[in-house]
Amino acid sequence: MSPRFPLDPVALTAELVSYDSRNPDLVPGAPGERAVAERLGEILAGWGCAVSVHDVAPGRTNLIARVGPPGRTPLVLNGHLDVVGTDGMTHAPFDPVRVNGRLYGRGSNDMKGGIAAMCVAAARASARGALASEIVITAVCDEEYRSLGTSALLADGLTATAAIVTEPTRLAVAPAHKGFEWFDVQVHGRAAHGSRPDVGIDAIAHAGLLLAALVQYDDDTLSQRTHALLGHPSIHASMIHGGTGWSTYPDACSLQLERRTIPGEVSDDVLAEVQALCDEIARRRPTFRAELTRHTTQPANDVAVDAPVVRALTSALAAAGQPPSVDGLSCWTDAALFTAAGIPAVCFGPGDIARAHAAEEWIDEAELQRATDVLERVVSAWGRDEHLR
Repeated sequence: MSPRFPLDPVALTAELVSYDSRNPDLVPGAPGERAVAERLGEILAGWGCAVSVHDVAPGRTNLIARVGPPGRTPLVLNGHLDVVGTDGMTHAPFDPVRVNGRLYGRGSNDMKGGIAAMCVAAARASARGALASEIVITAVCDEEYRSLGTSALLADGLTATAAIVTEPTRLAVAPAHKGFEWFDVQVHGRAAHGSRPDVGIDAIAHAGLLLAALVQYDDDTLSQRTHALLGHPSIHASMIHGGTGWSTYPDACSLQLERRTIPGEVSDDVLAEVQALCDEIARRRPTFRAELTRHTTQPANDVAVDAPVVRALTSALAAAGQPPSVDGLSCWTDAALFTAAGIPAVCFGPGDIARAHAAEEWIDEAELQRATDVLERVVSAWGRDEHLR
C-alpha cells in the first residue's frame, strides 16, 4: 500500500499538474481527464473519503468524493480537471516547477490549484473531526468546452444546499458571473467576376454592414444595461471567413459572434435582438441576406450577496485575517449550472483568471495556502445551526 499523500495543497497541485488532462474536444488526440481523476481518487481515498470515479463519455471522467455525516445539509465543492492546449507556452506544461513562491504548469491556476485547495480543506477538517455536514467533492471533466461533467452530475440527481466552485478569483467571493450566447451567421452574396458589380453581390461587404450594426448595438443598447457586480453585457465578432480569390465577388461570408449576457437577460430575447439587426439591414438594403443560428447558450449566474454560502465565505475570510471582497466574475463557470438546478453556487478560489489559458501559467503558493485555510473554515462551520440562521 502506498504511503498517504501529504495534506498539502501545493504538493497536491503539483501532483495534479503533472498529469496531462487536455480536453480532447479542444485539442484533438488529447488524453482527457481519466488518469488525473483516478490519481486524485486514490489520494482522496487515502484521506478517508468515499470515492467514485466514472466516465460520462469515453475517456471523459468525473470524480465524486464524500466525507462527513451523510445526507446532512450537504455542501458541494466543485472544480474541473480538464485544461486547454499548450501551444506557445514558455515553460514545460506538465512538469510542475516551484520558483520564488510560484508553482508553474498548465492548470496550476485554472484550476487544479482550486481543486487541491478544496480537497485538502475537506480532508483536514475531517481529520480533525470538525465536519457537521456532508461535503461532496466533485472534480469534473469538460468544463472548458460543453460542461459535460457538471451537467452529468446534476442529471444524475446530485442534491446539495449550496456549492462553491473553486475557480480562480484571487480570493474574492463571486456570487455572479456573465453568461454567453454563441451565434453562427451565414451572409449570402452572388459570385461574379470582379469587373461585374452589376452582377456580383459582395457577401463580405454585407457582413461588414452587420459588423457596423453590432458596434452600434453594443455602444447604444448594451452599454445601458448594467448589473451591480458585472457591469454591462457585450457582443463581439469572434471569427470571420469568406472569399475565394482576388477578382471574384464572394458568394458567402460566415461570422461567429459571441454575446456575453448578464443576469435577467433571456436567451430568446438576445437572439431576437441580433435578428432584428439583420432585418433592419435587409430593409435598408434588399440584397442583404443572412441566416442567424444559435450555436451554444449558457446562462449567467446570480446568487444573492447575503446568501448563506456567501456569508460563510466572507465570515471565514475575515476570521482568517483576509479582508472579504464580493465581486463579479466576467468569465463563465459551472456555477451557473448548479444555481439553475436549485443549488446556489458561488465562485471562490486561488489564482487569477487573467492567467488562465496563458503562455505562462502559475499560481501563488501563499495564496493557495490561504484559500485552503478559508475553505477549511467554511466546511467546518457548514451545517451548524448558528451558521445557517
